[in-house]
Amino acid sequence: MQVRTAVRKAALAAKLGLVDQTKLVTAASEIARNTLDYGKGGTVQIERIEAAKTGIRLTFQDQGPGIANIDLALTDGWTSGSGMGLGLSGTRRLMDEFQLASKPGEGTTVIITKWSR
Repeated sequence: MQVRTAVRKAALAAKLGLVDQTKLVTAASEIARNTLDYGKGGTVQIERIEAAKTGIRLTFQDQGPGIANIDLALTDGWTSGSGMGLGLSGTRRLMDEFQLASKPGEGTTVIITKWSR
């Protein structure tokens, strides 16, 4: 819950519209849950970024088992657990920018960005 609250506050401060706030908070919730459930905990960094537009960038890192097959993990409906298999693929669709890096045995980093419209 703390991640959702912090991300919503950052999105409001960056003046993201309601739809983009909702997309960002939803994506953050999904990735935070993955970080806890599969990565056994980790960190999130919330950044306000300024370029041609204002945006919010979230960086999630864990030291968990990593993802052996990233392409498979990004496939709708595939899950290594008991979920619906829409967390990573859904997050990728909701965000303006999506990066995922993972090494088996070393952990996973997911970076997502939502820009103001």
